[in-house]
Amino acid sequence: MKIIFEPIGIIHSPFQKPEGMPIQPAGAAGVKGTVEVYEEFREGLKDLDGFSHIVLLYYFHRSRGYRLHVVPYMDTEERGLFSTRAPKRPNPIGLSVVQLDGIGNGTLHIHNVDILDGTPLLDIKPYVPEFDAQSNIRTGWLEKASKAVFKRKADDRFK
Repeated sequence: MKIIFEPIGIIHSPFQKPEGMPIQPAGAAGVKGTVEVYEEFREGLKDLDGFSHIVLLYYFHRSRGYRLHVVPYMDTEERGLFSTRAPKRPNPIGLSVVQLDGIGNGTLHIHNVDILDGTPLLDIKPYVPEFDAQSNIRTGWLEKASKAVFKRKADDRFK
């Protein structure tokens, strides 16, 4: 089976290269960006302006190949790929929850952006706490490291 996605837009951010980028939206507090939604998809933005946060699904366009064991940014030990958010994946799809500041002429103004400039956008979904926030969460090996996300930046380990 072959699956083909068509980008619906492009994400713009201050980050021209992966090295030095925040590794999650939590570490990108205040970083502003925009999402340019292509003309043929703009009608789908109707009513999105009522949401404070959105989920962006995107294609890691500079990611090539993958390994099933990686040393993630938040650790020094090798972990199974699917227990990480490493960008080199069999299907290089990224997900970020960002704050939506406004919409004008097919452009979404966002902040808390941890995405490389020029990244192809695959989909937008509203963030709804009643649907998305969970309770009784376990975060596995990240339990000890999760607070470091506010200081950690990407390096070249996933080139």
